[in-house]
Amino acid sequence: MTTIASGTDTLTRDALTVLQPGFPGTTAPDWLLRRLGEGLASVGLFGRNIASPQQLASLTAQLRAERDDVLVAIDEEGGDVTRLEVRTGSSFPGNHALGAVDDVSLTLEVAAELGRRLAECGVNLNWAPSADVNSNPANPVIGVRSFGADPGLVARHTAAYVTGLQSAGVAACTKHFPGHGDTAVDSHHALPRIDADPAVLTERELTPFRAAIAAGTRAVMSAHILVPALDPARPATLSPRILTTLLREELGYDGLIVTDGMEMQAVAATYGIERGSVLAVAAGADAICVGGGLADDETVRRLRDALVTAVRTGELPEQRLADAARRVRALARWTASRSTAAAGPAEGTERAGRSAGRADVGLIAARRALRLTGDDVFTPLTEAPYVAALTPVANIAVGDETPWGVAAELGRLLPGTQTGSFAGADAGHAALVAAGGRRIVAVVRDEHRHPWMAAALDTLLTARPDTVVVEMGVPQAPPRGALHIATHGAARVCGRAAAEVIAAGTHA
Repeated sequence: MTTIASGTDTLTRDALTVLQPGFPGTTAPDWLLRRLGEGLASVGLFGRNIASPQQLASLTAQLRAERDDVLVAIDEEGGDVTRLEVRTGSSFPGNHALGAVDDVSLTLEVAAELGRRLAECGVNLNWAPSADVNSNPANPVIGVRSFGADPGLVARHTAAYVTGLQSAGVAACTKHFPGHGDTAVDSHHALPRIDADPAVLTERELTPFRAAIAAGTRAVMSAHILVPALDPARPATLSPRILTTLLREELGYDGLIVTDGMEMQAVAATYGIERGSVLAVAAGADAICVGGGLADDETVRRLRDALVTAVRTGELPEQRLADAARRVRALARWTASRSTAAAGPAEGTERAGRSAGRADVGLIAARRALRLTGDDVFTPLTEAPYVAALTPVANIAVGDETPWGVAAELGRLLPGTQTGSFAGADAGHAALVAAGGRRIVAVVRDEHRHPWMAAALDTLLTARPDTVVVEMGVPQAPPRGALHIATHGAARVCGRAAAEVIAAGTHA
């Protein structure tokens, strides 16, 4: 059993318990192990912490040697947002691809297999799935992280994902409450605003969260967004009206509420992380996520002291902090119990990947998600092409360290394939020059959001009508090219599925 260091009073211990910090490196630093002994109950993992599944398993074992019930959280959505396979690209397509297939049994199976792999590495809390309805095609931060633009579709796949993930003993953290889909601003950089009326919010944004709650999601993550129809003054993460009145009382949710990263500018730029954390717990949040950019003992100490001081000055009710800490410990107990039960029958499904032939369920799903235009007359390539990647700036949630595209997979099928990355006003002309006489495969990501990208495609297709176009974002622009492939995401398996069609003509 976990033992708490002597001399740690209840208030200080509760303040540490509600924190969910990150840390640098692929082994746990001494300060983190010491804080676990003092009452810290959760840690968050990012790409910087992971080199391989074996290393990750050793890291989580190191954490559990200090505290056996520690919650080890990760932002592993699959698809474009992967930490487990940050350097190679994900073995699983993301939500948008699963929504395009619209087979809830497949979504459940993918989530269960992903959960199994996380559990094998000692991870027991996943900041996923995204239940946001991507109703705004210009959304710069959600996009393919959403199952789609239809609330009913998003709801049924969110529920299936929660069920599949938790069948593996990994707690789901459904996000970003009350819904980040109708935004045109990335909350990593500034505060987004949704100006929908209450009736629209109820039928659109909240529908997937009701489904997640009904499916038993163990955690919900708040969004750093301003929704004036619900609270005109404070973003959701800091709003008692949204977290307590709406989520707790009206929707009947009694699990863990986790904040999105408190260092994100939507909160930090206005409130600061210390003040923001106090307001979040007072509003109803139970766990403070911090560490995507801030990851040191000084940050943990500052947040702990801010919470303790807020209780002692009467700004934060002590019972509210104690209740938050209780929910963190309750989830820790659930994950600990599930780790021993995981070898038994799964809840609601046979465990994906347990039987022979289903460990590749991610590739199967990626193949099924492809949407082809022009394939009835297209002849697969037999000579190595030039892959022109029209590359936008990646949002922070996705990151720029994870490879994407089709070049690597095409290179395996057509040795000698060459590639280059292009952006900006001259991208199309530069790609033509670089390609020389080779057949061009143009790879885009959200063409509809980037005028320069659409112009580059115009240039390529005018000069080379036989260009193949692969859209690896949300396919909003009209299909064009000798062959147009919409993958509904940029995961490694999505690239492989597209490459198979281009080089071999195979399509599930």
